[in-house]
Amino acid sequence: MLTTRAPAKINLTLHVRGRRQDGYHDLESLVAFSGAGDKLSLTPGEALSLDIWGPTSSAAGAGDDNLVLRAARTLAEEIKGLRLGRFRLEKRLPVAAGVGGGSSDAAAALRLLAKANDLALDDPRIRAVASSVGSDVPVCLEARARMMRGAGESLGAPIELPPLPVALINPGVPVATAPVFAALGLQPGASRGGAAHVEIGVEPSAAELLAALAKCRNDLEDAACLQAPVIVDALAILRAARGCRLARMSGSGATCFALFATRRDAVRAARVIRAQHPGWWVKTALLR
Repeated sequence: MLTTRAPAKINLTLHVRGRRQDGYHDLESLVAFSGAGDKLSLTPGEALSLDIWGPTSSAAGAGDDNLVLRAARTLAEEIKGLRLGRFRLEKRLPVAAGVGGGSSDAAAALRLLAKANDLALDDPRIRAVASSVGSDVPVCLEARARMMRGAGESLGAPIELPPLPVALINPGVPVATAPVFAALGLQPGASRGGAAHVEIGVEPSAAELLAALAKCRNDLEDAACLQAPVIVDALAILRAARGCRLARMSGSGATCFALFATRRDAVRAARVIRAQHPGWWVKTALLR
């Protein structure tokens, strides 16, 4: 059995530059990954199947719509004779939460299939399948911090982040991505105002990174807050926490994150939030 993590994808920034003629939105986003996430296993050689279990498994979606199976089937169509098998997904990330759970699961499936078939992860066929399965899947393949541009197809060099203690919270309200983007009201070919994304070096210090992040934003935050007003409460709680250096929504929501000065500050904030909101998903981690 082969096993890998499917970590949460955190959009530290998310600028929407406009909407392309093909209908996709043109993005600039600094993406990082958390240790918190799902776990995927593969038993090679058996018929393709997927078992899902774990705290958030009921919302994960089974059958052909699950991105793990979609990624495996698409890769099998691309590579004849591909060795498949039985997947087992331990689902811990919230669903429709802005942390790329399904995309990270699909990327994990491609990593396991690559290992089972002695394929390099940078094989053009794997990269092509990742792009076809979902916009966030390519950046999740290696699960390292980097800039993501376009509709997810343009990836910058890996970025060595300084230690970033983070608290992640999700108030338990799923937020569909399409309506959030639609609320921007951009027609194909339209551009959007706002300052360009700050350049991020490949090995920034904590001070340099925090200064850069402060000049950036998440352009989907307002639209997501209208769809799920509890996001406003979540952000206010994080920003009021002792030691919080920056709080922002990830992706299209509703998961929010706060960067802290120390791991102790992040753990303390998470403990308080968990006690006050026992129904919320609350985790601490170091981003990478």
